[in-house]
Amino acid sequence: MRIVRDYEFVEDQDRGATVAIGNFDGVHLGHQSVIELARRAAPGAPLGVMTFEPHPREYFTPEAPPFRLMRAETRAHRLEKLGVERLYELNFNTALSSLTPEEFARDVIAGGLGLAHVVVGADFCFGKGRAGNADDLQRFGAVHGFGVTIAPLMEYSEHAVSSTAIRNALSEGRPADAKEMLGHWHRIEGVVIGGEQRGRELGFPTANMSIEGLHQPRFGVYAVLVDVLDGPHAGSYLGAASIGVRPMFDGVVPNIETFLFDFSGDLYGATLSVALVAFLRPELKFDGLEALIEQMDADCTTSREILVAL
Repeated sequence: MRIVRDYEFVEDQDRGATVAIGNFDGVHLGHQSVIELARRAAPGAPLGVMTFEPHPREYFTPEAPPFRLMRAETRAHRLEKLGVERLYELNFNTALSSLTPEEFARDVIAGGLGLAHVVVGADFCFGKGRAGNADDLQRFGAVHGFGVTIAPLMEYSEHAVSSTAIRNALSEGRPADAKEMLGHWHRIEGVVIGGEQRGRELGFPTANMSIEGLHQPRFGVYAVLVDVLDGPHAGSYLGAASIGVRPMFDGVVPNIETFLFDFSGDLYGATLSVALVAFLRPELKFDGLEALIEQMDADCTTSREILVAL
């Protein structure tokens, strides 16, 4: 997959693509349907996705709590798995955000990237102040020489599939419902960092990862599927993970700590992808370490039973 970040400097091989446009946070089933429509719109043309980095919401409200379901690198990996050949990950800045809807259609889609066809969701808004909608884009396409397909919204349990609905499910400890909208388990990816090694001392050595910048699922313990993406221990494992601030040890900064079953080795510096499968219990503060160890052992037993039954 080729990644293009500047619409004013585009090689000939990256022009003429059929592209799905949106933020694609989570790459959920609604996003996947838009990408599939783009694939079908012009068979033989490069299949692309246009998105923005940083997310426009991050750009306009940088002080807001973290909301992203996935980092840019994780999104790129997921899109590549779907067969996307061109990722137009445009730098969202003052200049881009100041373009009127018609300027965006003319200067970015037609003139800059030279796209042949674009697909957007029915709720798509674009241009300065989100003044343009999907119908406007279709009208501009007819003028500036690119085709436009408007994709219907997808529903789950009588509600639209959306990144917001997925965030709500995760905040409430409902990873299975999030999966139904995502089409895959919600995953947290990151590099294993050094911790305080309390888990090792307790007999449950964990791989610690930051969740900074990401939407925080409900704090607590989860049954998880773990993919080690690189290094000598690359492979797939079962495990249990704790997300939160570690109240037993007066923690402050949230993170995710993952215990891999039947594993022995050093994972520092490796990249992990941790899929949240089932919420087991909330974070608790125990009377002592013995009670904590007993509960961790029970959590691992429950997690293993859930995962082997998948």
